[in-house]
Formats: sequence, C-alpha cells, structure tokens
Amino acid sequence: MPETQKRSFKRVLLKLSGEVFKGRQQYGIDPEVVKTIAGDIKEVYDTGIEIGIVIGGGNIFRGISESAADMDRTSADHMGMLATVLNSLALQDALEKAGVPTRVQTAIQIHQVAEPYIRRRAIRHLEKKRAVIFAAGTGNPYFSTDTAAALRASEISAEVIFKATKVDGVYDSDPVKNSSAKRFEELTYEEVLERRLGVMDLTAITLCMDNGLPIIVFDVNTPGNIFKAVTGQNIGTFIRG
Repeated sequence: MPETQKRSFKRVLLKLSGEVFKGRQQYGIDPEVVKTIAGDIKEVYDTGIEIGIVIGGGNIFRGISESAADMDRTSADHMGMLATVLNSLALQDALEKAGVPTRVQTAIQIHQVAEPYIRRRAIRHLEKKRAVIFAAGTGNPYFSTDTAAALRASEISAEVIFKATKVDGVYDSDPVKNSSAKRFEELTYEEVLERRLGVMDLTAITLCMDNGLPIIVFDVNTPGNIFKAVTGQNIGTFIRG
C-alpha cells in the first residue's frame, strides 16, 4: 500500500460521476442509488473527516445531448452545469435524510436553491462538520467537473481527491473491451499524462500535479467502497508525484 494511503485524512474531496446516479436507467436520477451513496458518505462523515463533494452531470446532460448537438458550446456547457446542480440537490436531500448536515454551493448564482460559492464560507462549513457539495463546475464553459474538483480541492486545502467511478481503478486499456487489460495500483501524474490514460482531463491532472494533490480512483458501485477508500484501505489506483 502506498505510504500516503496509510494516513488518516482530515479533509477530502470526493468526485462522483454523474452517470453513477442513473443506476440501470438510460438517464436521470435513481433515488435508490443516491440513497446508497448518501449512506456510504454518512459512514465517512461519522468518522469526523471533513468532506467536500463535486458531482458530474452526465446522467442528465447526456440524456438530452442530442438536442444540444448543434448548440453553441458555451450554451451546452451551461446546460451541463445546471445538470450538476440537479444532482447536487438530490444528494443533499439524501444526505440530510441520513443525518448529515449539508450545504450546496454553486458557481452559478441560484439564490433560491443554493448558496453562491465562497471559499471562506465553504471552509467554515467544513470546520463546522457540514458536508459541502460544490455544484455548477467552475462556473465557466470549457472546463470539466474533473477540473472543478481539482480546483475546489486545492482551494479548500483538501489532502486528496477521491474519484469515484464505474470501474475499480485505472487500466492500461478499456477493461470492458479488453479482458486482458491491466489495472495499475499506483501511477505518477507524468505517467497518466504520457500514457493519456483518461483518468481525468489534462487540465485537472496538471492542476493536481502543480499542487501536489494525490488522486485515488476507485469503484463506487460496491457498497462501502467510499468508506474503505477514504479511511485508507488499499483499493483502486493511487496517483501522485
């Protein structure tokens, strides 16, 4: 197990794929999946670890992407940002029902449903043991939610990014298409960039590398894996300098 993974963390950033929220549906939000994820996050919260969360919007935006195919890129990206707000509100509801005090902060101002993103306020929420969900990406087009996760993690001084996906780590090729694909236990940022492994987009990886922010990639579909990853158990792929 990598030495850094043995330590206990005080503050972490969890990056959730929006597509996980759709469960077995073609698109949309499966309430049972969100409830299960909220329960896993509750286990982490109960340990006293401060947790920030960024969620993608692929379960909603890709469901309507054919309608956006001929749209201006900026408009389409704003649609994607709004999709992350929907997912964030769904997770907030599930977390609150599970007993986790939660705040949603959005990079696009929607005062009726969420707070605007303010770094100092976000940190104060974390210090008061509230989970903070960062919605609407960076608030700017042309940036992914992976980049938003790297940015928010850096801004709140998180010690690590946990990237929860549909696969159990990083492979040298697509494990769905190649049964002989090899899973990496550990990688450097440079190896991810050189091999173009697609863990995160290049901007996100570079931002993590510049700030010395490690990344752990793991499968979120197995109940309890969020707890295992955040509490330092050896699962997934560990990426660092």
